Amino acid sequence: MEADKISDFLAEQRDQAPAESQAFFLNFEDYWERKLWHQLTNALIEFFSTPESAPQRLALYKSFILTFADKINQLKFVTLGLMASTQCADDQERLAFLTSLADKVNQPDTQDAYVYALADVASVKLRLKDFDGARKDLDTCQRILDAFDSVETVVHAAFYKVNADYYHAKQEFAAYYRNALLYLACVNIEDLTEEERLARAYDLSVAALVSDSIYNFGELLLHPILDSLTETPHAWLRDLLFAFNRGDLTAYDVLAGNITKNRLLEHHRIFLYQKISLAALTEMVFHRPPHDRSLTFATISAETKVKPDEIEHLIMKALSLGLLKGSIDQVAQVAHINWVQPKVLDMKQIEAMRQRLKEWDAGVNQLGHWIEGVGKDVWAA
Repeated sequence: MEADKISDFLAEQRDQAPAESQAFFLNFEDYWERKLWHQLTNALIEFFSTPESAPQRLALYKSFILTFADKINQLKFVTLGLMASTQCADDQERLAFLTSLADKVNQPDTQDAYVYALADVASVKLRLKDFDGARKDLDTCQRILDAFDSVETVVHAAFYKVNADYYHAKQEFAAYYRNALLYLACVNIEDLTEEERLARAYDLSVAALVSDSIYNFGELLLHPILDSLTETPHAWLRDLLFAFNRGDLTAYDVLAGNITKNRLLEHHRIFLYQKISLAALTEMVFHRPPHDRSLTFATISAETKVKPDEIEHLIMKALSLGLLKGSIDQVAQVAHINWVQPKVLDMKQIEAMRQRLKEWDAGVNQLGHWIEGVGKDVWAA
């Protein structure tokens, strides 16, 4: 009622004001009205966010919110619609409801709200196994987002979440891995439930391991989402990731018994051994100074525990994947490596790097002292 009194007062003052002041009162009334709609919208979102509001959300949306939908922020309008949609009887009803919501905000100046709603439409289609329909909607979202200079984080989060879910359902592991990490970059993981954090960490770990194009998953190892696996029955999966990062075949042998707990990992068991063998090779090269990277096949076999007759194929695989750069002398059975792919280091690897830098520094100082000692006459001249 206070709001009505203020609006009536402003209208009365505007009518009594001189002509030159009319514009001021009109602008102030517009500001006041927008402020009221903003407060009402926030109050509704706060109400919808309480579990007790669940039975009233859908009815309140249809009978009340739709009457002023064009007067409020369209992203918040979609937020209210998404909350109301949770009370639909089933996914078919939810799909019709969300499609109507997306159509309402599909206007040239509210494309961000359209993407926000359309991403949820794609999510429902995924649950209904309409993968083609979901992919079409997600591609539409992608085209619109690519045209924006900037957009609210919540819109990107909605898109990346559903896009990741699509690739997970299609078992396209590398694409899932990228989109899931992008989704996590758009949200505060503390806002996710414990179950959501655990499920996301588990799926990301499996995707990183079985993907045939992901050989460096340091970004995941540094992400706090991975801590969700600790002190759970899936803690071994986190340990397995770190073993791969170190190229630790001994640790892999200890943890390999857990692979049967996941159908995908069990299906890729042979590939996983090849993958950690590559990690062992790159780790071996990484620990050697640049002047000591001509390695015999026998040395590689001894340090990586890979069979001697598989070494050449292992090196060729590493070269083809871009993990290493160099050449192979097949006659002498020597690999000449001049570059190894950078990767995220754990504390032990950082300590090894520190030790190598100390050795390099000592070598430079020793060389400097030798030059100074044998070249005294030259320096004097």
